[in-house]
Amino acid sequence: MRIKDIKVWSADLGNTKPYTIAFKTVDEVLNAFVEITLDNGVTGIGAANPSEYVTGESFESCQQALQEKNIQFLIGRDIRELNQLTYEVWQKLPHNPAAGAALDIALYDAFTKYLGVPLVKYLGQKIHSMPTSNTIGIKNVEETLKEAKEYGERGFTVLKVKLGKDLNEDIERMVKLREKFGKKFVIRIDANQGYNPAQTIEFYQKTKHLDIELIEQPLPAKQIALMKQLPEEVRKVIAADESLLSPKDAVELIDSPIASGIFNIKLMKCGGVSQAMKIADIAQPKGIELFWGCNDESIVSITAALHAAFACTHTRYIDLDGSLDLAKDEVRGGFILKDGVMYCSDKPGLGVERI
Repeated sequence: MRIKDIKVWSADLGNTKPYTIAFKTVDEVLNAFVEITLDNGVTGIGAANPSEYVTGESFESCQQALQEKNIQFLIGRDIRELNQLTYEVWQKLPHNPAAGAALDIALYDAFTKYLGVPLVKYLGQKIHSMPTSNTIGIKNVEETLKEAKEYGERGFTVLKVKLGKDLNEDIERMVKLREKFGKKFVIRIDANQGYNPAQTIEFYQKTKHLDIELIEQPLPAKQIALMKQLPEEVRKVIAADESLLSPKDAVELIDSPIASGIFNIKLMKCGGVSQAMKIADIAQPKGIELFWGCNDESIVSITAALHAAFACTHTRYIDLDGSLDLAKDEVRGGFILKDGVMYCSDKPGLGVERI
């Protein structure tokens, strides 16, 4: 069953709730889309939303990587050579992980539709449901409490709060969240590289009694050596995000002493499902827990990440809220969300279709 055609296009999906993190304010959501058509008419779709700050891949370079001359090698290839095809995509686009992810996801979608099974079943489903966190950007205390209340009313039970600009205010926001809501929410935080080692330890010590679930990427991405010097009890609750872009980074992070007890895997950082599963395999024998995250992405790639996450026994956390505040999307279907809990559908592939 051969690949007959590949279409590529881009769209601004919009953002109904612009937010601030440590290094930027997000108010538009540019995604690139790939649709692969097989010679029997079966299609597979992928999507990309690069983060230039994290991986160095701009949206413009992502679009350039998906030009016809760079993806023509897939035309005429047998979709049953899936592992070889995803390997070649990774080889040809080493500096464009989001573009690679779009192709990778489309190939997986097309292949599992050809087989007639959901992607998660092909990968080997271990998990059937899990609550996702919903994200609160960097805001003052009053705005933080207001947004938390809104998410609670929508059925969400897990919050991820963006921090990293002012340590004292960060701690105050955590204290006030617990004072107002008690144990209603599981709370995890993302410092987005905003702390130094001393601040990381101070935050941990001053919020330990508040039962903060995890601390995502407190130190700058390249400071892995400093991460390894943090106390072991702190490292256990740290999730490496910007420090973890590839399987190679995963190997460095687990080299003794282990830098973090949790790996944050994003398809847009590593290049898609194939590379994400390699990172997951590296983490498992070391007892590293998996935390699956995202950028502001189409339902397409969010669903792909969910299917990959649910195929791993050591997935403990998901933060796959990246499509929930989009003004529009290019597809419908995909994941199922009920009261903040995510499920995979039983439709073949990703279960998405173009609108």
